[in-house]
Amino acid sequence: MKRSRIVSALALGAAAAVALSACSTGTTGGDGESLTFMTFETPALDSTFWDNSIVAALKEVPGITINKIVSPDADRNAYAKQLQASGQFPDILSSINPKDFLEADLLEPFDQAWLDENFLLPDGNAIDGASYIPPTNSQVIPLVFYNKQIFADNGLEVPATYADFVTVVEKLRAAGVTPIEMAGAEPWAGSMSLVGLASADVLGQDPDWIQKRYDGQVKFSDPLFADAMQKAVDLVAAGAYDPAALSVDFATANSNFIAGKSAMYPMGSWFTGSSYLTPEQAANIGAFPWPTDDGSIVIPFNVGGTTSVSSQSKDVANSVKFAQAWSLDPSNLKVLIETDGAYPMMKKLGLSDFGVDVSDLYTDTYGLVTDDNTKVASFGWVNNDNALAPGINDLFYALSQSFFSNSDVAGQLAQLDSDWDAAAGN
Repeated sequence: MKRSRIVSALALGAAAAVALSACSTGTTGGDGESLTFMTFETPALDSTFWDNSIVAALKEVPGITINKIVSPDADRNAYAKQLQASGQFPDILSSINPKDFLEADLLEPFDQAWLDENFLLPDGNAIDGASYIPPTNSQVIPLVFYNKQIFADNGLEVPATYADFVTVVEKLRAAGVTPIEMAGAEPWAGSMSLVGLASADVLGQDPDWIQKRYDGQVKFSDPLFADAMQKAVDLVAAGAYDPAALSVDFATANSNFIAGKSAMYPMGSWFTGSSYLTPEQAANIGAFPWPTDDGSIVIPFNVGGTTSVSSQSKDVANSVKFAQAWSLDPSNLKVLIETDGAYPMMKKLGLSDFGVDVSDLYTDTYGLVTDDNTKVASFGWVNNDNALAPGINDLFYALSQSFFSNSDVAGQLAQLDSDWDAAAGN
């Protein structure tokens, strides 16, 4: 199976039926075919946002009706699979991992000419030459955010190398400051240091590593990957995190860092958005890419997007039209830029065209996307050929928790290899 690496250039049964009933909303639209749209809600992307975006997109697809289904939690893939198992797979889905649904042939690819016409990286989300999510925006996952005042008070400079980073951790710990904030209660958020290490140390040296893993040429237990994960264990041993980090959820970790209870916070670039930081808070926060051993800049890059379309839809053509209209509506991306720190990747619209109000922290980090630098897949976060085998994301994220109590890196990575082989059919 052909897979290409990301380019260096410029976001059952009965139980599911009950969940569907509980999380559906009224329909919006005309008198024609009724299509289902699985969404999710956050403080920034609330019910009003989705309702308004649906109304706007329907102007481009007259005559159909949209029935909004809200995922009950952050695991949208799991909810979509529940709906599939009960024969209720949505016509249109927001922010899923396509690779989990391709083996069952459940998704409809977008037209390549449409992608080429509208996006800076039209193949940014391509899997085996087809794209199932429009590449509307991008993210850096993770950046390392830091408290400028804490750094100044402790005479610290932004680390240029990983050795410098470790020195900063040690000095902060000696000063009684928690060096790194960690949302350890939620593996996806707690894994940011691991994502940074795997992206910078592994993909920074071998951008084709994930493709080689699919082909059986490399393993997680090989020295390149194992050495990167040993650094994660060493950070735990060095007291880089609060001892209670595994009980801290994402919202609390955000609050802790903003309140100055910790000095650094590895997190996705969405943290630059106004739903996380006020302008005053953003002014005291800087950011740098996850540091490498030799000081080279490696950007863990993710091309994002929202809408996917079911190939089993009762009306595939209009589902595609709706998804396209939703994706091209600048008012939707404007909200994502301002509140969720999305970096636009639209061919016909630059940042100034959205009329956004963003912080200097946002514009400074956006430069990492537009600059000519080494960009690699954000490990475990992309929706293209470099996406991990189905189910492996969660197992990789979970290492961030297990490393606190189990320092046997070799044993845990050997298990991850076994899990990968089972998932990928190796």
